[in-house]
Amino acid sequence: MSTTSAIGLVAVFIVDLINLFYISQLGQQAIAAAVGFAGVVGFFHTSLCIGLTIGITAVVARTVGAGRAADAKRLATSSLLLMALLAALIGSGTAPFLRPLLEALGATGETERLAVRYLSVTVHSLPLLGIGMACAALMRSVGDARGAMAVTLGAAVVTAVLDPILIFGLGMGLDGAAATSVVSRSILAAVGLRGVLRHGLLGRWGPANRAALGSDARLLAGVAGPAVLTNLATPVSAAFVTHSIAQFGASAVAGQAIIDRVTPVAFGLIYALSGAVGPILAQNLGAGQFDRVRQGLRDSLLFMVIAVGTAWLLLALGQNALVWAFSAHGEAEHLIHMFCSWLAASFFFAGALFVANAAFNNLGKPLWSTGFNWARATLGTIPFAWWGAQFGPVGVLAGAAIGTAIFGTLAMVVAFRLVGRMGPKV
Repeated sequence: MSTTSAIGLVAVFIVDLINLFYISQLGQQAIAAAVGFAGVVGFFHTSLCIGLTIGITAVVARTVGAGRAADAKRLATSSLLLMALLAALIGSGTAPFLRPLLEALGATGETERLAVRYLSVTVHSLPLLGIGMACAALMRSVGDARGAMAVTLGAAVVTAVLDPILIFGLGMGLDGAAATSVVSRSILAAVGLRGVLRHGLLGRWGPANRAALGSDARLLAGVAGPAVLTNLATPVSAAFVTHSIAQFGASAVAGQAIIDRVTPVAFGLIYALSGAVGPILAQNLGAGQFDRVRQGLRDSLLFMVIAVGTAWLLLALGQNALVWAFSAHGEAEHLIHMFCSWLAASFFFAGALFVANAAFNNLGKPLWSTGFNWARATLGTIPFAWWGAQFGPVGVLAGAAIGTAIFGTLAMVVAFRLVGRMGPKV
């Protein structure tokens, strides 16, 4: 189930990757850079939605497991409505501030204008993205992981087919990419709603639902709030890195945009691992099998090393193909080569952080996970990226990689100490 969930999540990022691939074929670095800046703003939106879906899955799944079918249906209905309302509020609330937000990230001139144009279309479709992701979460809560995966994979397929038609066939360029995003999100929502209805999870909206909406919202917030807070750390880090790279021009930003979209797809197994290791550790802890908790953490770390090593090797071997596929040149080409050859190694430490956070979340220390995520996003990014900027855009990425290495290592040491204190030692 964790594997299919991870595939479904990676499919969300595949949509952005496909979008940028076709945009890059236009051969204009300013357009690719604009999509890069827009992607940072969109990353905040996606992270918020992911955090909310964590709460939805947990709350509804517990209710289903308790055999309270009526309550589960009410919670599912409330969750979907709350997700749509919050997404609409966030999307519409972002729209008036697009220009200052992009300027804060470092966008200027034609790149800024294009990014505003792209986001002016896509931000208003955020409720569709939220509804689709919420539906996938509800399907996971009843054990239909394959159906949830199909929701996001369907959106990726639509993007792959429609992007070239609108961008090139109809000559819409950047506007075609924005339109494709809206259509893709519409498909995501439609397929998701169909799946939820098939499971009978949605009920009629009546007085009972309205009366319980406030209490349902508080219940969801109790779980989703910490998840949202934790998830927002990553886009904060990405925003500062983008701001630091922006001073080196559109080509550097375009290169960073390509890297940002390739990495979640290349290292998707880490998401599967972080989803799988938590329940294993929690179950063994509950059973008092402390030696298995420690062994589970060690095995997870070993699997992560193998997964990251494999992905790094593939990136190193395929770096020329990436440069060609995305029509990268100048600083963009240089950044891709440096990342694929060397800087991708930082994902050994990012993976260690993911594994440690999964351990913290399932062994009674969720605030430790939030703390390490934010420490890495701030103390592990801002000073190191600022220092690295003295050596150019590659220095920015290298600085951020050093910060990740420090906090990833520290988190893993703390995680092993935590499990080492549990019960009798082996």
